[in-house]
Amino acid sequence: MSNPIPLAVVASLLLTSVSALSQDNPPNNAPDTMEARVQACTICHGDKGKGTSDVYFPRLAGKPSGYLYNQLLAFRAGRRHYPPMNYLLEFLPQSYLKKMADYFADQRPALPVAAPPDVSQDALMHGKELVTHGDSARSIPACASCHGPSLTGMEPAIPGLLGLRPAYVSAQLGAWRYGTRTATAPDCMQVVAGHLTEDDVRSVAAWLSSLPAPPNAAPAPKGTFTLPFDCGSQPN
Repeated sequence: MSNPIPLAVVASLLLTSVSALSQDNPPNNAPDTMEARVQACTICHGDKGKGTSDVYFPRLAGKPSGYLYNQLLAFRAGRRHYPPMNYLLEFLPQSYLKKMADYFADQRPALPVAAPPDVSQDALMHGKELVTHGDSARSIPACASCHGPSLTGMEPAIPGLLGLRPAYVSAQLGAWRYGTRTATAPDCMQVVAGHLTEDDVRSVAAWLSSLPAPPNAAPAPKGTFTLPFDCGSQPN
């Protein structure tokens, strides 16, 4: 992921946040809610995890808890590489990470306004084709075959793809292609991304980020549709 925040800046932000909390809330009266505990997360991911104007930090709100939990474990274990996240999660226990995941999964702020495409119309239509139908000749399944016809994901661990900026989507697909982001085997996204070209990635990211929010952006219930292959992050 590019545009990293230096560790010193993250540490400063966290210390500032903790200091402010200490001043506003005497030690004996400090709030002990999950909302208060995840304030360090909202510095980069926005209030309630709704995202910010920074194109490289994803929205967390409303994603399946199992997906968020898997990502927290991946950062803690180093299967996802981003030093500020690796550092912040290094010593947090699994029970705490699960509560954090549950908190952001329960949030439902409105999705951001869709981004105007910054690619040609041909590229945009190529992205639409890959997202909705895939390319069987190149062993590329449709994004919709795993993430759902409405692309809002499925419980317990398939994330929605809406409300993300194209730079973030491109960065993640690139991370899978080059092995800097991995998941529990079988790592289906690494296989899929390995069949994509740079133009495919740019087109898919542009199409996904151009889509408006559906009336119901919640993930589909578990078992709503069958995945085209096994994924280690989505146990049966």
